[in-house]
Amino acid sequence: MNNGNTDVAKASIKMAISSRSSEEKLISAYKEKGILTTAVDIGGDFSQSATKIIERALVASKRSGLIKENYISDGAVVGAAKEALLQIAPRANGFNVGGKIGIARFGENICVCIFMNVGLLHLNDVVIGLAHRLIPQNEQ
Repeated sequence: MNNGNTDVAKASIKMAISSRSSEEKLISAYKEKGILTTAVDIGGDFSQSATKIIERALVASKRSGLIKENYISDGAVVGAAKEALLQIAPRANGFNVGGKIGIARFGENICVCIFMNVGLLHLNDVVIGLAHRLIPQNEQ
C-alpha cells in the first residue's frame, strides 16, 4: 500500500457505488489487503434524513468492526459523514434521495463516501461526497 489515505478513499467510493450483489466480494478482497470496509443503503427526503444518514454511517462502522466504541472513533466517523453530506447538500436539499454510504478504514485512515441519486420526477441527478479523518493508532 503506497498511500493509505488514497487507497482508503478509493475503497470507500467503490463500496458506495457497488451493487448489493458485489458488496461481499469487495469486502473480502479489501480485507485481504488489510482494508476494512462496509456499506449501507440510505434514502428519503434529504432535509429530514441527514441525521439518520450520519447515524447509519456510525452504526455500520461499529457493526462491521471498523471502529471501536469510543468517543474519538465515533467523532471521526460522524465528522466525515457530516462533511460528505455538506458537499452534497447544495444539490440535494429539498429533494428525495436514494443511495449508499461506503466506509473504508486502513490503519489510522478512515473515509466516508456518500453516493446518491437526487430525484425530481423522472429527472435524476447524481451526487457524491467524500471525507477523510484520522483515528490515532492507540484508539484502534
